[in-house]
Amino acid sequence: MKRDYYEILSVTKTATGDEIKKAYRKVAMQFHPDRNPGDKEAEDKFKEAAEAYEVLSDADKRAKYDRYGHQAFGPGMGGGNPFGGGGMDMNDIFSQFGDIFGGGGFSDFFGGGSGRSGQSSGARGSNLRVKIRLNYEEMAAGVTKNIKIKKYVTCAHCHGNGAKDASSIETCKTCHGTGQVRKVQSTFLGQMQTVVACPTCQGQGSTITAKCGHCKGDGRVYDEETVAINIPAGVYEGLQLSMSGKGNAGLRGGPAGDLLIAIEEEAHKELQRDGINVGYDLFISFHDAVFGAQVEVPTIGGRAKIKIPAGTQSGKIFRLKGKGFPDINGYNKGDQLINVNVWTPQHLSPEEKAALESIRESENFKPQPNKNEKSFFDKIKEVFS
Repeated sequence: MKRDYYEILSVTKTATGDEIKKAYRKVAMQFHPDRNPGDKEAEDKFKEAAEAYEVLSDADKRAKYDRYGHQAFGPGMGGGNPFGGGGMDMNDIFSQFGDIFGGGGFSDFFGGGSGRSGQSSGARGSNLRVKIRLNYEEMAAGVTKNIKIKKYVTCAHCHGNGAKDASSIETCKTCHGTGQVRKVQSTFLGQMQTVVACPTCQGQGSTITAKCGHCKGDGRVYDEETVAINIPAGVYEGLQLSMSGKGNAGLRGGPAGDLLIAIEEEAHKELQRDGINVGYDLFISFHDAVFGAQVEVPTIGGRAKIKIPAGTQSGKIFRLKGKGFPDINGYNKGDQLINVNVWTPQHLSPEEKAALESIRESENFKPQPNKNEKSFFDKIKEVFS
């Protein structure tokens, strides 16, 4: 069972961003793999702290966590795994949170104790952005879209290392495989020693003697890839989703960028969206308003029949419970609001005019508003309450 994120970092639920950052730095220092070589328990706590910080340092994710706990990132909640669903990866933690320790990365802070943490895995690939246009049915139920994207993908021949073959990779002679070199500078305070990325291998720890002929040593090629994008139920116009690692592949085995998905809404022919609710303007005849009727109205999922009581006034609003959109951040579901409009004839025959004239002065045809009838503004308040 997962521990509480606030407990992991030893902070309160009212902690500020700076307090959370400071607490994470302290825990990460304590359980960093370079300080605890071969200690699986320390490594697990290091990952646990990184996951807690990733959520609590993000205002939106923190708000979801405060409301729903760990379930906020479970199946069906639209949140997904905080680390993109691919599981915890040490390299991702180092690259994502290295700035917590002053910009030099974890290895610089701890003195470059291990070759693993000192090496760079290559330049990270850039993010990609796509737009996906969805209709009401897809936005309400969720959908999987398979789209083809032109982007940089990992070279299939060298598997991203950029070398012609395995024998074309050798340990860097400058840094001896650590990916780092120590640099001594003279300052007014005396000599200062810093650890920087090896200039020969650019932090890789290895050099290539013969480049891959397919990718020219980049470790990636420009190609087309089909990506399956799972759209959760309840998305809306302007929402941006992200898929970790589905952007451009990185250089020479570097981590891939993310795929950012912007949601666009396809207008419905009859319905109008208002948050998680749906509106529909129903026009009925004078005859149906007087005598009542059963009519069929469109909904997101198809059509539904509703009963119009006798004597229904124009402006009456009927509510179809649960026929709107689901709330992507919760368990609520919107309603469909049906606004009744009594259609007034604009063209009448002489016979029709005579028939109406004969009942013009009838007492039942004179407006007699009920004092208990809700006003227009009361109806609006009721709809949005």
